[in-house]
Amino acid sequence: MAQEEEDRYRAPALDKGLDILELLAGVDSGLTQAEIAKRLERSPNEFYRMLDRLVRRGYVTRLDGDRYSLTLKLFGLAQLHAPVRRLVSYATSIMRELAEMSYQANQLVVFDRGNAVVIAQQEAPRYWGISIRVGSHISLFDTGSGHVLLAFRPPEERQMMIAEHRRSNEKIELSPDFFQRLDQIRDRGYEMMASLQTAGVYNLSAPVLGPDGHGIAAITIPYVTLVNMSAAPDITKTIELLRDAAARLSQLAGSDVKPAA
Repeated sequence: MAQEEEDRYRAPALDKGLDILELLAGVDSGLTQAEIAKRLERSPNEFYRMLDRLVRRGYVTRLDGDRYSLTLKLFGLAQLHAPVRRLVSYATSIMRELAEMSYQANQLVVFDRGNAVVIAQQEAPRYWGISIRVGSHISLFDTGSGHVLLAFRPPEERQMMIAEHRRSNEKIELSPDFFQRLDQIRDRGYEMMASLQTAGVYNLSAPVLGPDGHGIAAITIPYVTLVNMSAAPDITKTIELLRDAAARLSQLAGSDVKPAA
């Protein structure tokens, strides 16, 4: 009886699409159409139209012409789910405390469907600070947040993020130096760079890590030197405060990273 009920409500096309997504989720280097068919014990012709639709909808991408691999669209959709809203709720008090102690504004950024997106923002507590509104899309390639989001993901996911970003943004050629910088950021544990958008501002950015040790977000301070506030921490102390805040938020997200301060 249970089998009859299951057969009654079958959706073969949906099952086929989900089979492909679940298969590709466990393969880092992608699979050809023939390989997908073989692993799912079906005819290759059965998957042509389904793969075409998954590519057009952005869930799957083609690598080297004939290999199919998952994009990060499912990851992006997951960002809209309760865990990300919970991350923002966890971050609120930590970001507020960071702003009070550093005298600087800060923001929380995640990767979502090809872009780095600001999902939370805390104003500076005094007169001066640089703020970026929630919902803003920023570049992966020339911002501290973007660098950190790339640096703390596995190499294959990093390449997928770059490919998705390029599909919806300017086509920028990345040199080997760029990838060396990402490795340096990962080794150092944070990014510090002069802003390429605003003169006199330094982007200070640290990763929020998940249980697997990979970056799930970046917390960033657009640091401005406050010459008329002697109590304000200098940039070295501000980096310490930032890294401690990122480590505390990582712990709340399930990571076993220890606070920096």
